[in-house]
Amino acid sequence: MQTIRFWLLVAIMLGCNVAHAQLEILVTRGIDNPTAIAVAPFAWDGLGGAPEDFAQIIDSDLARSGQFSPVSRRDMLSLPTEKSEIYYRDWRAISARYLVIGRVSQGVQLRVDYALHDVERGTELFTGSIVGPVSEARMVAHRVADALYEKLTGIPGAFATRLLYVSVTRNPEGKDFYRLTVADSDGRRPIVLLEGRDPILAPSWSPDGKQVAYVSFESSRPAIFRQVLATGEREQLTNFMGLNNSPVWSPDGTQMALVLSKDGNPDIYLLDLASKQLTRLTRHYAIDTEPTWMPDGKSLLFTSDRGGRPQIYRYDLMSGKQERVTFEGRYNARARVAQDGRNVALVHQRGGKFHIAVYDLISERLTILTETSLDESPSIAPNGSVVIYSTKQGDKSVLSAVAVDGGVRFSLPARSGSVQEPAWSPLLFSE
Repeated sequence: MQTIRFWLLVAIMLGCNVAHAQLEILVTRGIDNPTAIAVAPFAWDGLGGAPEDFAQIIDSDLARSGQFSPVSRRDMLSLPTEKSEIYYRDWRAISARYLVIGRVSQGVQLRVDYALHDVERGTELFTGSIVGPVSEARMVAHRVADALYEKLTGIPGAFATRLLYVSVTRNPEGKDFYRLTVADSDGRRPIVLLEGRDPILAPSWSPDGKQVAYVSFESSRPAIFRQVLATGEREQLTNFMGLNNSPVWSPDGTQMALVLSKDGNPDIYLLDLASKQLTRLTRHYAIDTEPTWMPDGKSLLFTSDRGGRPQIYRYDLMSGKQERVTFEGRYNARARVAQDGRNVALVHQRGGKFHIAVYDLISERLTILTETSLDESPSIAPNGSVVIYSTKQGDKSVLSAVAVDGGVRFSLPARSGSVQEPAWSPLLFSE
């Protein structure tokens, strides 16, 4: 696994998912007594049939959060689409705590009008409208789910986001085939960005969600590329001798932190994306790798074994000061910072096993979130509530996710092949 084996400078990634096969969502643990919510089928005002089952997408999103227990349609005693059609007694009879109704209309764009009702109190709590292109019907539904989730939990939703991951399948001749794929947060609508027999590593997002960066071995050695999602246009950014790894965009999108070994040992560099000027940040005989930006863009976290074992360090861009951040345990690596700038997801070793943990930069408390033994590549949802990561399931790598409080877990197994190196998009998509 790349995070763990980087210290031996192993550059070949071990596993990933078939891009043409969608990921599947399986909630493995939710909170105790999840809230019962009914999402009635939405009315459709338009020509032909609705492009998507909007209510079903919203229903699935809320179920995936682990905090809600959606009511099955076959248990619904009525199917209201207007407030006047609601009889709260029908919903109390099936123990629904909340009810969602809606209507979808199609003109130049799709418009979804929806309402959230408190069944217990018999009141309308919230109404809203979402507009988006017909081609993004599923994303429009995810945005409705985000709004409902925020209203009910006080936390912004992260359903209208995307996942980037790398997958690999092995043909009958025993040769691996790699794919870089982007998909919706529920694993649907996968799009292959790059495919071939050369390994692909360390995918990451630009802050506006319009580009991705990654490492490809297509030139027989690792090189860093960036690619525009809308057009597929690619640009090779580095191809130095030795390591070219771990590209991550700065929060303002003007620079990229990356790892190069062209001057000796692996160190952290900054690449100005306009001028292509490189600035070397670290100069140490140890291995410095896996940079990640703090949200304010003023400092970086990175992994270094300069203390004898891999730990997380901070680099202040103004002063050049470097200080150790993690001290608990013999191994802490692959840090990824939440947008609040407080919680850091990382790989933590305990008892010979590698777990996903969250480190609180303020309280300096480390909390282990996973129980599996070979976990890597954490990435935090833009709302800071969930960490997605790669883990081993038999001889395959699969994606799993866990809430930062450890209460909710779900997995995203592929129908075939393996998948790892997940990267959660940095923003909620508005269209």
